Amino acid sequence: MGGVAVDDGAPGVKAPDGGWGWAVLAGCFVITGFSYAFPKAVSVFFKELIREFGVGYSDTAWISSILLAMLYGTGLGLSLNFQPSLIMLNRYFSEKRPLANGLSAAGSPVALCCLSPLGQVLQYQYGWRGGFLILGGLLLNCCVCGALMKPLVAPMTKDLGDKGIEKKKVKPKLLDFSVFKDGGFVIYTVAASIMVLGLFVPPVFVVSYAKELGNEDTKSALLLTILGFIDMFARPTCGVIAGLKWVRPRCVYFLSFAMLFNGTADLIGSQSKDYASLVVFCIFFGISYGMVGALQFEVLMTIVGTEKFSSAIGLVLLMEAIAVLVGPPGAGRLLDATKNYMYVFLLAGCEVVLSAVVLATCNFLFIKKKPSAPADKLESITLTDDCNTKMCSNRAEGNDDEEKGEREEQEKMIKEEENKDNEGIDDVRPKSVTVDSQEVERFLKEPQPNGNMAASPETSL
Repeated sequence: MGGVAVDDGAPGVKAPDGGWGWAVLAGCFVITGFSYAFPKAVSVFFKELIREFGVGYSDTAWISSILLAMLYGTGLGLSLNFQPSLIMLNRYFSEKRPLANGLSAAGSPVALCCLSPLGQVLQYQYGWRGGFLILGGLLLNCCVCGALMKPLVAPMTKDLGDKGIEKKKVKPKLLDFSVFKDGGFVIYTVAASIMVLGLFVPPVFVVSYAKELGNEDTKSALLLTILGFIDMFARPTCGVIAGLKWVRPRCVYFLSFAMLFNGTADLIGSQSKDYASLVVFCIFFGISYGMVGALQFEVLMTIVGTEKFSSAIGLVLLMEAIAVLVGPPGAGRLLDATKNYMYVFLLAGCEVVLSAVVLATCNFLFIKKKPSAPADKLESITLTDDCNTKMCSNRAEGNDDEEKGEREEQEKMIKEEENKDNEGIDDVRPKSVTVDSQEVERFLKEPQPNGNMAASPETSL
């Protein structure tokens, strides 16, 4: 978990880090906004639900818990939008992935800033039933965002002579449980499950907390808007920081710090006694909550890589869904028993701080990074390789010179033999074929050894 897994993208497909990926990022922005903000925004209806049905806080807290559990663990409802959008975002971005995750996660506070006051207005105008109906209609816009999720296609390759040979494709598994063999993944899953026990408790109860202190409903709902506004800028900023060269290999410790910050904000916020102190709490909680939101899935991608991310996120969210079903209802039952919001925020803070300690400590003690070669060794290795390369090249040049010399000697020998043959032929042949006519007549008239005389030159020849 401490190191960075090499992310090669889909088989045969390199992450474009842009292009159509920006359209996919825009879709993820909207989907993440509705998926995370809707379960929190419905908390503005809790007072009316308690009044109409005569139930306690623990009963109304089941609404947000069930919505978040459906988002995380069931594969139904909001998760049909949320999980595929994260997987597609991971396919389209590699080098710019921390920034992309931060911008995508910023959709949650933007939507929360809009849905919280909108829900309050809808409650006054149409009641909680009409408000739920209109908010459900707004969620249908996620269908348009789903149309932007265009799958990446591997580039076409030309087959030269081996058209009949086809590579066997490995059929991907629906859930790859081999990720549990990775110790970093197990530590992350345990820490994340502990974290969500208390992470979503303050946004669910802060509006009711403000109303309990005697503030108006509209003024109380404004706290979620403040929280969302701060969260809106914290997420992309944290994404930029997480993408730095020095921070990205240590992003797991950065996430641990964000979790510790969030838990500490809960512990301090539990002592709030007026509206101003709740505003200050929402500011610091928004910063820490944005940091956690921007980093949690980036760290998971770093641990398991691209190939196993789809299975890893499904298994992690399944474990978190169990914790989400326990967290807010358990806090609501504690509120019903104590009638004091201080204990609810103290419990949430302790749970988040514990998750930060588990993540950082276990990663430091049990996950070992591969030792990297020092700079001087790398330089010596590089110099040695260069020397070896030069020696090999010199040897190769020497061998080439020797071969050229041998070839030249052979060519010289062949040429000398040809010259000798040509000289022998020249010696046999007369230097000149022209003869004087008087000498010919004189030769023909002279008596021959056989005693006969040629009658004429023609017959003699």
